[in-house]
Amino acid sequence: MNFMNYRQFFPLLSRTVNGKPLVYLDNAATAQKPQAVIDTVNELHAALNGNIHRGVHYMAEQCTMRYEAARESVRKLLNAEKTHEAIFTAGTTAGINLVAFSFGEKYVKAGDEIVVTEMEHHSNIVPWQLLCERKGATLKVLPFDNEGNLRMDLLPSLLNEKTKIVAVTQVSNVLGTVNPVEKIIKIAHAKNIPVLVDGAQGAQHGGIDVQKTGCDFYVFSGHKMYGPTGVGVLYAKEKFLEEMPPYQGGGDMVKTVSFAKTTYADLPYKFEAGTANYIGAIGLGSAIEFLNNGQKTEEESYSLCSCSPLSALQAHEHALLQRATQELQAIDGLKIYGNAAQKSSLISFTIDGIHHLDVAQILDKLGIAVRTGTLCAEPVMQHFGLTGMVRASFAFYNTLEEVDKLVEGVKKVKAMM
Repeated sequence: MNFMNYRQFFPLLSRTVNGKPLVYLDNAATAQKPQAVIDTVNELHAALNGNIHRGVHYMAEQCTMRYEAARESVRKLLNAEKTHEAIFTAGTTAGINLVAFSFGEKYVKAGDEIVVTEMEHHSNIVPWQLLCERKGATLKVLPFDNEGNLRMDLLPSLLNEKTKIVAVTQVSNVLGTVNPVEKIIKIAHAKNIPVLVDGAQGAQHGGIDVQKTGCDFYVFSGHKMYGPTGVGVLYAKEKFLEEMPPYQGGGDMVKTVSFAKTTYADLPYKFEAGTANYIGAIGLGSAIEFLNNGQKTEEESYSLCSCSPLSALQAHEHALLQRATQELQAIDGLKIYGNAAQKSSLISFTIDGIHHLDVAQILDKLGIAVRTGTLCAEPVMQHFGLTGMVRASFAFYNTLEEVDKLVEGVKKVKAMM
């Protein structure tokens, strides 16, 4: 399969930066958008904008229909049992905060415990810290080893009758580690402890089958899987959504309102207060359809997936990772952090004697976009005694030639500094 064919569907990839052809390797921060998504969003803004779930006029009804069709696309993507188990949010962060607040209000009390891992993004740490402060609960941490593997041998000892929830990233945004979430869920469920999985770096790199894994909560962002910004998804089992109180109040999440009493709307609207980012949600639905079905042209139709959703993409991304790892680790003084056997398509590294910010800025002058800094995961930096790293993250539209440009760029940085 020639993935060069697909680059034509991503208009931004054809631009230049600093006079050089863009090599975009910051996909873990945000992915670029295919023309199909751009066209969907533009069409809605220009020709079909009507507030959902409210009006009876044509545009409102069309947007409502397409909004709910996007929710069904999410259900299929995750293999959720019921469509109303998919809640549209503003992104991964919003989804975790929703669970931390609503689940916490219902189930967590003083003296209880919450378990996270040492490799979490700040978005899967701070909301739980806030919950612990509100409730007088304790946050416990499952560490990882220097290869980037979670210390699974320690997990059972962290779980007890006080543990109310385990929150774990599916894929580390720094180390690239693909965590054994199915095993974690099985261990936690054996003690009747629910599990939240942060899929911000996983949804676009293989996703998850929430029924197969038994996942209780799953969150991801649209902009990291080729959709618009400002929209994401919280999947939650129906039993939790029914019992948890609303996170926010306002329009569309109510059945009746009086000064004496308010009754809440049925799922999923109970957790979708106010005017939703319906254009973003519909755009996310378009991105999911693109990933599953490709984008048609007048001459031909490409299919991005060969046998199962995202499978062909994963194989190509793995080839990019292998090439980059092999070439970068051969550079004297360069150290890669995260060498787990199961790893997603990103590499974080440092170069002896060269500040990570200098590396990124020089690469930018060469037209190569990477991420630098603490990567919103300071505990990971503290684990290795660092102030920051350089991260190159790959998507299926990247090429082996771009990997080679990255390697040559790093060599030029080393020579200059």
